[in-house]
Amino acid sequence: MTVSDWIRPEVGALTAYHVPDATGFIKLDAMENPFSLPSALAPGLADALAAASLNRYPDPAASGLRDTLRRVAGIPAEYDLMLGNGSDEIIQVIALALARPGATLMSVEPAFVMFKVIAELTGLRYVGVPLTADFALDEAAVMSALARERPAVLFLACPNNPTGNLFDLDVVERVIRAAPGLVVVDEAYSAFAKESFLPRLGRHPNAVLMRTLSKLGLAGLRLGYLAGCREWLAEFDKVRLPYNINALSQAAARFALTHHDVLAAQAAVIVAERERVATALAAMPGVWVFPSEANFLLFRVADADRLFASLKSRKILVKNVSRAHPLLADCLRVSMGTAVENTAFLSAVESSL
Repeated sequence: MTVSDWIRPEVGALTAYHVPDATGFIKLDAMENPFSLPSALAPGLADALAAASLNRYPDPAASGLRDTLRRVAGIPAEYDLMLGNGSDEIIQVIALALARPGATLMSVEPAFVMFKVIAELTGLRYVGVPLTADFALDEAAVMSALARERPAVLFLACPNNPTGNLFDLDVVERVIRAAPGLVVVDEAYSAFAKESFLPRLGRHPNAVLMRTLSKLGLAGLRLGYLAGCREWLAEFDKVRLPYNINALSQAAARFALTHHDVLAAQAAVIVAERERVATALAAMPGVWVFPSEANFLLFRVADADRLFASLKSRKILVKNVSRAHPLLADCLRVSMGTAVENTAFLSAVESSL
């Protein structure tokens, strides 16, 4: 008898999610906010953490944090909120709740890899619909797949990862109207985008909105949230594990969100850096930069593997996505760092081409 005799085949076929060691590198591969909370806020954060009752289980509903989130994010009162240990847990909760025998989870491709991974882990059949060559939603293909596959849930990341673009929200709405089941609009990068689906959410009883605080500067807290009608969220809440948001994360997030203006100012700096880096990259011969509404840029070069290796030798870590999907051939994804880090990245690219 071996371990593989007992492990589910779907699990055995997977590869564990790998995070490369970034010690000593300029880390531009994980879409993180490069800025810490200002040192002036450290005493207040310390007081908030010290006041947390570590001998007691945390508030299972995280009521205070949900109220703060609702106020800061402008979530209307008619929507319920459910918190998750990052958006990954929320994706898993939704998948588990909808994983009837033979049910399908659909997304577009290329997209966030965890949509497919979690579908396979929860026993859902996964269907991916390719984007167009310029990474737009292929409306006809999506509509055809919806009619053919009848998915229980469709995930649309908007802005999309790893492409960075914002889908046409009118097309998104038409897709939602045609969907037989639930549609999850994933707005992990909403802090950097010009538009949000939130004002349109109430028109669609089969749609919910998912966000995370990770990209806004709180990645270490692992906190995501789902907004939508109470009927959907009440069912998902049955699947959510109790006490999934610990007391320290609740306290730290509430404190940080009371200083949301600081996080918003950092996001504005990141957007400005994104535009500066995009312009500089596009001016380099042999570099094609795709439009982005996120905190990263996707760009194509003649030989992504060679440039990735050259950047790595210069202690700059970006993400090589060139083998993730045929549409991403010879593409790299770079997260926005500080101005100094971004300038070092640009210099390294220019000298490596």
